[in-house]
Amino acid sequence: MNRTRPGVAQYVLLTLLALAFLYPIWWAISSSVKPAAEIITSPLSIGAPTLDNYRAMFADVPIGTGFANTALVLAVKGAMTMFFCPLAGYAFAKYTFPGKNALFGVVLLTLMLPTLVLIIPLLLEMSALGWVNTYQALILPGSIDAFSIFWMRQTIAAIPDELIDAGRVDGAGEFGIFAKVVLPVIRPGMAALAVLTTMNVYNDFVWPVVAVNDTSHQTLQVVLATLAQNITGNRIGADFATVWGELLAAGSIAMLPLLVIFVLLQRHFINGILAGSVKG
Repeated sequence: MNRTRPGVAQYVLLTLLALAFLYPIWWAISSSVKPAAEIITSPLSIGAPTLDNYRAMFADVPIGTGFANTALVLAVKGAMTMFFCPLAGYAFAKYTFPGKNALFGVVLLTLMLPTLVLIIPLLLEMSALGWVNTYQALILPGSIDAFSIFWMRQTIAAIPDELIDAGRVDGAGEFGIFAKVVLPVIRPGMAALAVLTTMNVYNDFVWPVVAVNDTSHQTLQVVLATLAQNITGNRIGADFATVWGELLAAGSIAMLPLLVIFVLLQRHFINGILAGSVKG
């Protein structure tokens, strides 16, 4: 198929869109290194860079604890998602067993339930288990979610059955076939799932703020949400500009991990999206 090269107008449009998306990030980072008073009086100017906002923020807010808790939850919860969901998707895509379609339909039905509907039952369950204010409450709920199973099922369904049958003819076991035949083929889809899982866990706020009220277990998003209260509580006479300066400093640090992950994995993420949308 012949592909027409993008014209000048398309490049200009894409450049303008990129600038529109990048400008808020640039403004937040550049404002975080400005004196607090200038953020309010001259929000669009570029002042003399200073790290005062960052020094004050680290002194007032336990952002290190939030990062550590988020990293722990992300590592364990992400590992569970990346291990169990591909196995479940493989079973739904390539195996035949009684009630498979009905069970998969139930899995899809859970996608229609809003998160807020599940909060009270989950909280009651965590309370009955004695897991409130624990890492178990942060990690286990949602670690094997319906979307990830559906995503892996659709990705694995595109693999020709002949490849799997060839593995069985060679004498490979079912787990051997999954590890040596299926996994190498679905790596783009798993990379895309890894990026989506990282973003969901990293940005999750509703469930952590409900399940945990102990400051030692708070995740980064909960720490950021209560940042203004912590600043005014720890510093007598903190004004509006001071709060904004430390908020921008904390927000700039919080967004950097996701930006780095997306830049490093963007090729795999795009390939995974395309692999899940095109069959043949």
